[in-house]
This record gives sequence, structure tokens and C-alpha cells, in this order.
Amino acid sequence: GALGIMLGCCYRLSCVAFLCPYWYLLLLDKTSWNNHSYLYGLLAFQLALLGADRYGSLDGLFRPQKRNAHVPLWNYTLLRAQVFIVYFIAGLKKLDADWVGGFSMGTLARHWLFAPFRLVLSEELTSRLVVHGGGLLLDLSAGFLLFFDTTRPLALVFVTYFHCMNSQLFSIGMFSYTMLATNGLFCRPEWPRGLVARCPQWLQRWLPSTEPPQPSPDCHYGGRGARGGLRPRQHLAAAFTILYVLEQLFLPYSHFITQGYNNWTNGLYGYSWDMMVHSRFHQHVKITYRDGLTGEVGYLKPGAFTQSRRWRDHADMLHQYSACLSRLLPRYNISQPQIYFDVWVSINERFQQRLVDPRVDLVRAPWSPWTPTPWLLPLLVDLSPWRQRLQELEAQLDGHTDAVFIADFPGLHLENFVSEDLGNTSLRVLRGQLLVELVEQQQNHSLQEGEGMQLPAGQYHKVHTVSPEPSCYMYLYVNTTALELERNLTRLQELRERLRNGTEQSPLPAELRPLLGEPLPTGVPLDPALSLLLRREERQQRRERDSGLAQRLRRFLRRKFFLFRR
Repeated sequence: GALGIMLGCCYRLSCVAFLCPYWYLLLLDKTSWNNHSYLYGLLAFQLALLGADRYGSLDGLFRPQKRNAHVPLWNYTLLRAQVFIVYFIAGLKKLDADWVGGFSMGTLARHWLFAPFRLVLSEELTSRLVVHGGGLLLDLSAGFLLFFDTTRPLALVFVTYFHCMNSQLFSIGMFSYTMLATNGLFCRPEWPRGLVARCPQWLQRWLPSTEPPQPSPDCHYGGRGARGGLRPRQHLAAAFTILYVLEQLFLPYSHFITQGYNNWTNGLYGYSWDMMVHSRFHQHVKITYRDGLTGEVGYLKPGAFTQSRRWRDHADMLHQYSACLSRLLPRYNISQPQIYFDVWVSINERFQQRLVDPRVDLVRAPWSPWTPTPWLLPLLVDLSPWRQRLQELEAQLDGHTDAVFIADFPGLHLENFVSEDLGNTSLRVLRGQLLVELVEQQQNHSLQEGEGMQLPAGQYHKVHTVSPEPSCYMYLYVNTTALELERNLTRLQELRERLRNGTEQSPLPAELRPLLGEPLPTGVPLDPALSLLLRREERQQRRERDSGLAQRLRRFLRRKFFLFRR
């Protein structure tokens, strides 16, 4: 179907051959739905209605009335309006406070593509002004600038630069290249004819005609030799164009109807054009099942029986997933299973918090596409001003300490396990009151705002929120195992330097002989720190060997080749 559309061969049939399987496969799995795949389906639907086989098509070779014929203006209007809506609605959605505040794509400014901007701006200003401010300004203005002849050249430069950057920043498949291809829709319709006219004469014989187009019965020419008035088909085309554009303007704001699909963000991620406005980080996902007859409790690996991870962010998918599990678990001798989800997620650099109530059995929980989901917990937007302080707290940490910021609701608790590698783990209260239960020691510790405590490694503990308002607290983790490994690596590197410059006088142990390039003696185990050091040096040598311009260009072209082939 796609090949037939491209060549203009059996055009209508090719459109159907592409359109029907595409939408069928897309609608089979809602987890694969996104703005890009939705846009491809819309463009395919429009092409099936348009006269896109009038110039340079195989159909034109066999049907003279189609060959080099005019195309009705509403065809261009429909495609231009669709692309304009993609840009403009995406810009309107970026007026969200999180995007304007620079929290949606907070770490994107560290990418090498923004290195030229970081020469004159700090990373924070690059994120605020270039990533967020520039993205907002381009989306809002691109459609208008592309429409007018005077501003189109400038728009083409910025839009092309924008989509080329996106192709390197994100794994979004063909979307960037599709949007680059739509730039030609806004240019004058005769631009391909002018391009062919500039080609050598011997090449023009194999290219589409440069002759002026012939009149088409599908067009209405007004006062210029019009053959009769407007026909019913043309009235229908005009009405369809207007209704389609209005429908596309309404859909991104129709979430007050389909309230069951609303979560912390509105609606299914797919037809709203809220691209890159929300970034999520999942800290913890737990699936608990309970046997309805015996009361036996167990846990499932997150993602069991599915290869998708989209269910973690959508209440409707969680409800479907629980129904799926309730049908599958009886095969494993679990009768009348009850399913409970505990999903912790941070959106746009906020606190980690629960998405759904972990006390509700989602198998029997109510859900409707038309009413709000009662077991969905609200986003704690009142804590959004904390994000600046959280960034300041993280900036104070050294390179070996990690922080996790948690917010929880009154009456709920977090059960957590501290790995033995995290030998130095502490908890500190930022707001509210907590009761920390050390499970193995059977001890309870009450903590107020500003207080903290050390947590034992290799043990479970529970953090109960006992204050009437949501609590906020932070974990500070120090990976003592990794820290000790880094210290051993430093000592080995210093030892190697002394061996190279001849200042090391003491004999070298057998397990460290590989530092001299000698093989390890038989029966002597390889030191883990030495093994890591040798692997790092090997990777560094390989990186230096492959860092030439030709090698990097070859890797870049290879990646693009496989992307386009897929």
C-alpha cells in the first residue's frame, strides 16, 4: 500500500491497502498508541480522499484525464491544517506551568547537541531558554510562519533544525523525517515543477512534466472559465474539510467526556499533541495477589504476562491488566485472585508518590470511560513548589550519595528493603510526621519534621504516615560496596603508575601480575578491582581507536540506515 501511494499506482486501492491494516494493527494494542502513530493514520486517511496522484504518477501514464491535472485547493487546505494543528496545539499544551517552569525536560540541556549554547549560557539557562522557551516559541509560531510567503524561508530553517535535533535527542522513529517532509506542503504548489525545470535536459526526459497543468473536473475555477456552478460533490468536500478541522481542534480538549481515561494527565497519550510535556520516573512497582479462598499472599514480577510498561501510568490499563491476571493466575492454583498495585512515580521532577490506592482490589474495582476513576490517587500539586528545594538538596550531595524524595498520603505506609550494599542509608523527614517500623528488630521510631535516623542494611522497614496531611521525606543512600571498589581502583592505578616510572620497590603479589601485562598464575583468582580496571582500560583504548571522524560518521550512517530500513 505504501509503495503504491508513493508511485501513484492504483492510488485509491493502494490507500485502502495501507489504511485498513494500519488502523487495525494500531487499534489492537493501546500500549503502542502515541501522537506519532496517530498522525500517520490521519495522514493516510486524508490521502485516501485526496487527488495526490495527479503529477508524476504511474496512474497518469494510463489515464490522460489525471495526467498533470490541477488539484483542488481543499486538498492542500486539509493537509496544511493538519500539520498546523500538530504544531499549534503542541505549543498550547506547552503553556503548562511545568513546561514554562523548565521541569518537563530538565536534563535535556546536558546533551551534546546543546553544547554550543552552553558556551554562553549555564546549563539551567540553556534548559529554560533554549529547550523549553525555544520549543514553546517554535511550536506556537511554526504553523503561521510556514503559511506566509515572506516568513516561510526563515521558518524552514528553524523547523528543519528543530526536527534534525529531535531525531538525535529522542527515539521517535520516523516522526522527525515525516515532519520534515511536510514542509513542502506549505510551499507554492508548483515548486516540484520548478525543481524539475532546473535539471539537465537529458534528465528531464525521465522526470515529470514541466508543462502547465491541465484543468481538472474536480476543480471549480470561479470567474476564470468556470463550467457551471458548484456541484454537490464540491459542497461535500468543503463541508468535510470544515468539519474535519473542527473535530481535530476539539479532540485534544475532549477529555471532560472520557474522564475514565484521565490520570495525572488528561486522556490517552495519543491524540492530544502534548508531546514531551510530561516526563516520568518510576521508582517502585509492586504487584500483590491474594488467594480469595485461602488468603495466601504473594507477589508478581512487574510486567508478568506482558511486554509493555505503559500500564504503569494509566488507570484503564491497570484495570485491564488486573482482569488479565485474574484469568491467568487460577492456572497456578490461585483461586479467585485479588490484585493490588503499588505504583510509585515522579512526574516532572516532583516527589515520588503513589498513582493508585494500594488497598483496592482492582479486579473488582469499578471503572468507566465516562466517570472519574475513584481509586486513582491525586497528584500532589501543592508540593510542586518543593522542586526547587529538592534540586538544591541534590546539588549538595557528593558523587557517592543518591537521594530519593518521597511523598505519601495519611494512613498509608511504604514497605522498603535496604540492600546490604547500601551500608550507609538514612531517612530524613521534610514535612509531616512518620512512624518508622523496623520489622526484624520489632522497633518503632517516631520522627517529626527535620528529624532523621539511620536504617539497618539487609533488612525490611515500613514508613507510616501518621500526620493528617501528606508527608514528605527523603532517603540518602551511600553504596559502600561501590565506594570501596572505587578506592581499590584508585590504589591500583597509583600502583601501576609507580611500576611504570620505577618507584615501586616492594615485590608485586601474584594476583596483581596482570598489571605488568603478565598472565595470571594458575589457580590464583583474579582480583575484582583489577578485573574492572583492565576492562575500563580496554574500553578506553577501543574508544580512542574508534573516535576518528570517519569511524563516527560510519556509525552514524549505519544507525540511520537501520532506522530507515525498519
